Amino acid sequence: MSKKGTFVISLDFELHWGSIETKTVLDNQAQQYFLNTRNVIPEILNLFKENDIHATWAIVGMLFYRNSKEWYDRLPATIPSYNNDKVSGYDWVNKNGFLKDDDLFHFAPELIQKIKSTNNQEIGTHTYSHYFCLEEGQTIQQFRNDLKCATELANESGIVLHSLIFPRNQYNDAYLSVCQEFGISAVRTCPNIWYWSPTAQSGLFRKIFRTGDAYVKMQPIKPVFLNDIKADRLPVQLPASRLYRPWSKKFSVLNKMKLKRILNEMTSAAETGAYYHLWWHPENLGTFPDQCMGELEHIIKHYQFLKKEFGFESYTMKEVADLLLMK
Repeated sequence: MSKKGTFVISLDFELHWGSIETKTVLDNQAQQYFLNTRNVIPEILNLFKENDIHATWAIVGMLFYRNSKEWYDRLPATIPSYNNDKVSGYDWVNKNGFLKDDDLFHFAPELIQKIKSTNNQEIGTHTYSHYFCLEEGQTIQQFRNDLKCATELANESGIVLHSLIFPRNQYNDAYLSVCQEFGISAVRTCPNIWYWSPTAQSGLFRKIFRTGDAYVKMQPIKPVFLNDIKADRLPVQLPASRLYRPWSKKFSVLNKMKLKRILNEMTSAAETGAYYHLWWHPENLGTFPDQCMGELEHIIKHYQFLKKEFGFESYTMKEVADLLLMK
């Protein structure tokens, strides 16, 4: 196996399905946020295409629909029985309905097609309904039904799913076994440090450490090398390294600290032949898309430098899993 550094980018594409409980009302501000998200996705794809970036887009299955009729016509017989109905997209629709038939905040087949038609972009799944595997009340059989829906929808669009990203990184071994049943060979897991471990409720203390770590080294995180990642059973668990946090108008100094932290970590991975996995939500760019794109361009430019100097290579999640399975 190559000793060159490995650079992985994964994106959680969900639109409003991923923020049902925080954006309960789609007011003008929320709508503009998601419209900005839709507009910035082609810009991200162009940036990736121009720089030969391989990336995995984990897409909520419901985004494949063209309109509300299709959504209602394919309503699963079994839906998640969360104790907290505020986290359920099904409950949100029942209470609020769609804004219109071809609701731009819940359906995005044309954007999925753009991703599919862009070189070196892998379409994975973020589950069908933005499913929370550790929420109280739901069952593993309900998750199995959810993943079945996601797989069938993707297949109808000519897409075979190989990679999965769990919403809010909620998973355990039982749910990993279900992924294997549906041919998933790679899942993204949490960074190997206590404040990123899978849990239904993060808690204030965890959130403080997660946020602070984006800017300064809160605790040492051991570098990951491909040989460190076990591939003795499917799906292969690919640990995330760093969440890209969006540009903020309020924190100009922190913006620079965050970006410097990412660039330094990329450099270290390239120099030592380590694995570095950067991830974000396209929706994170919805408030300040131009400034965020400027930061992403800086990151990709640095990748190009590291590729030239050290042979740093860009891979999708599936491509990394394939490499590991060939060991």
